[in-house]
Amino acid sequence: MRSGLWWKLVLTLGVIAWAAGELIPLQDRPFEPYLVEQASHDPEGFQSLLARANARVAAGGAPTLFVALKTIAKEDRLNLALYFPGLDVADVKNLDQRNEILLNYLLQNTQGRLKLGLDLKGGLAFTLKVDEQALHGADEALSVQRLEKAVEIMHNRINGLGVTEPLIRVTGADHIEVQLPGVTTQENPDAISALQKPAKLTFHRVHRTQTPTADSQPGDVPGYTIMEEEHVDPRTGEIYLSRLYVKRIPDMMGDSVASAFASMADEGGYQINLNFTTEGAERFRNLTGQIATENESAKYAKLPDNSPSRYGRLAIVLDGKLYSAPRVTEAIPGGHARISGNFTQREAMELSNVLNNPLEFALTVDEMYEVGPSLAEDARVASINASILGVALVALFMIGYYRGCGLIAMVAVALNISITLAAMAMLGATLTLPGVAALVLNVGMAVDAHILIFERMREELRNGKSMKAALVAGHDRAFSTILDSNLTTLLVSGILIFLGTGSVKGFGISLSLGIIATLFTALIVSYMLLEFFVNRGWIKSMMHFSFFRDSKIAFLSYGRPAIALVLLIIVAGGIGIGLRGRDILGVDFRGGEAMTLTFDHKIPLTDIHQVATQAGISYVAPVYQTLLGDAKEKLKIETETGKGALVVDALKKQFPDAGLMLIGEAHIGASVSEAIQWNAMWSVLAALFGILVYVAFRFEMGYGVGAAVSTTLDALMAVGIFVLVGGQFSASMVAAVLMIIGYSINDKIVVFDRIREELILNPTMRLLDVINLSVNRTLSRTTLTSLTTFLASLALYIFGAGEICDFAFLFMLGIVIGTLSSIFVASPIFYWWHKGDRHHVEAREVLPRYEWDASSNAGR
Repeated sequence: MRSGLWWKLVLTLGVIAWAAGELIPLQDRPFEPYLVEQASHDPEGFQSLLARANARVAAGGAPTLFVALKTIAKEDRLNLALYFPGLDVADVKNLDQRNEILLNYLLQNTQGRLKLGLDLKGGLAFTLKVDEQALHGADEALSVQRLEKAVEIMHNRINGLGVTEPLIRVTGADHIEVQLPGVTTQENPDAISALQKPAKLTFHRVHRTQTPTADSQPGDVPGYTIMEEEHVDPRTGEIYLSRLYVKRIPDMMGDSVASAFASMADEGGYQINLNFTTEGAERFRNLTGQIATENESAKYAKLPDNSPSRYGRLAIVLDGKLYSAPRVTEAIPGGHARISGNFTQREAMELSNVLNNPLEFALTVDEMYEVGPSLAEDARVASINASILGVALVALFMIGYYRGCGLIAMVAVALNISITLAAMAMLGATLTLPGVAALVLNVGMAVDAHILIFERMREELRNGKSMKAALVAGHDRAFSTILDSNLTTLLVSGILIFLGTGSVKGFGISLSLGIIATLFTALIVSYMLLEFFVNRGWIKSMMHFSFFRDSKIAFLSYGRPAIALVLLIIVAGGIGIGLRGRDILGVDFRGGEAMTLTFDHKIPLTDIHQVATQAGISYVAPVYQTLLGDAKEKLKIETETGKGALVVDALKKQFPDAGLMLIGEAHIGASVSEAIQWNAMWSVLAALFGILVYVAFRFEMGYGVGAAVSTTLDALMAVGIFVLVGGQFSASMVAAVLMIIGYSINDKIVVFDRIREELILNPTMRLLDVINLSVNRTLSRTTLTSLTTFLASLALYIFGAGEICDFAFLFMLGIVIGTLSSIFVASPIFYWWHKGDRHHVEAREVLPRYEWDASSNAGR
């Protein structure tokens, strides 16, 4: 094997090993058998401990085995690490922390690395009740505003990267519902405690001369209250308490903190670092300066350094708990502070997270329950099968059309999917059914890089080159096109990550992962395999048939009528949006109502959907849920506002023996807040402007204008047609629109890159003829890429279920529109911008400069 292949092989194997490590285990494993398997020391003793823990769970003394083991170990001062000598946690001195770290690690190892969403697997849900005093005296509008702000903050706490896919919304007048995918009662229920905390941070002076005794009362010293500070013995890890008099009224509030993050402490354990705002930094410097000035007063300056009164102390209190009270020896400038305490890494990270997203009021858990998958079993199976069929159709087409080269391309695409899933698992992402659909559609888009290379190879073969020489030349000529098109899309995703929140940021991250995986698999893995097989003569030729091989269509002559048609459709879509108003938005955006029912006999989710459809109700989302501590399931049905009672009546009529009884109904707020909606819009606009700037910089302004304007028209036209045919937008439809933008810009860069190349190769040809020649020469690639992606979408649309169909339909619209736009709209806009003068282009054009190790020695 030549040296040029070795580094690619080593890198590829390394990536495969990393992906396997991130994805295994694929599914959850039972917690108890895994504990038994890992407990290598004193297995009989551990079995006895498990029996005690299970007995406590059965008696209702603990909700889960995890909690029971943790509680028993704390009560009996047991060191659980003794049963697991293979796990080194000896550096954690505190026994309770050591046991918690150990149990969390073992629990995490039983869980599948890639979490499945609420639609595929269900999860844990709970309702949080707002403190009544927080909303007391507020009018309805202000109460709604505060609750919506709380929902936004909860989103930031749970879904900072936008890939967790929780469901968070207002229910009723004073509750917030949170549904976490992939979480079960096996999890530690304390995990949700960080979500409830308001994160009220305050700074208080500590009394310098008086210290409370065991008998002291909070009112003994006027203006001060008693708080306890935890200390950890560094040798034994044991915790002991000291009591302090702390000022009741804070000297400084937590709104002065700009950000917080966790880090290792010098003395071991973890701490929380605080960065103040500019005003906060000045207040903190003044406050610590006042304490330092007191230190040097006559009353305290002569005291020995070990005297408790020599230096003043500043207490740091979070949600009413004293975490630390460090001595202040001098004014502290720089705008930084830290909270030291008895923190584990998880505690420090959670507290940092809540400090970065503080609530105005406290929340208490009202109910906690498990929810089943929101998608019926047959619908899940149908959609998964549709996804498999979509990938199979793409594979069959690629192998049938490109033979051995197509097979290598599909191997690379399979690795592409694995890398993307592994990266999602590493980020803690949740895979929903729309996410599966997006992966399938990415398969269609990922083959585009291979099609570019293969079509270039065919051109070289037709020019009489050998297979080896055609591979090198085809790869070299396609390289700049692949890089430019993917970097432009990567720029779009980067803007969505930087500016977006929630699902918009999540889509940007997923898109970025897919692009990076595509570049790696197409330019390194696929090319390595092709070079290996071609050089050994195992792939000797490609099928010479090619779509539109010698086409000479004057595409620019259709530019004006094409753009007129586009504008007509956009106007019609705008009128449709105006007539339908908020009806184009689904429950995710508008909210709805939820009906909770008990039953004697369970009704399949599919039957509930059918009954709702027969009753003329377009949206219904039934789910079975079990309240923790209560084995009896309940049925919860979500509908649009005003439709819940109709669904319940229809179900009672259709299933009289089911014993349905309505026990609760509530209004549910939008799960996609107005702030996120505006954020999505501004992020998309910023992405389109970024396209204009980047393409203008990399190519020339005319290319940038053509790409940005035509991509904008593509998105508007797809949305307009979707609205005109009666479509309704859910949260996943936002991702579909963003996918259309990504697909569309990729398509246009390919055409523009060919125009730039043909301008160089044909120095005397008119700009009009260069553009028509370029579009004709990329027509085969454009058609093939569109066909493969359309095949994947079509399978999802025909055989999928639920919102997958709408997702696929909207993306199919985007494929057709984006393809036609690249041919009939983008190029004419570029042509008109330069008024048909090629010299106007050449005077401003930036030519590509790339270096790439195409191969070792290739035959000519």
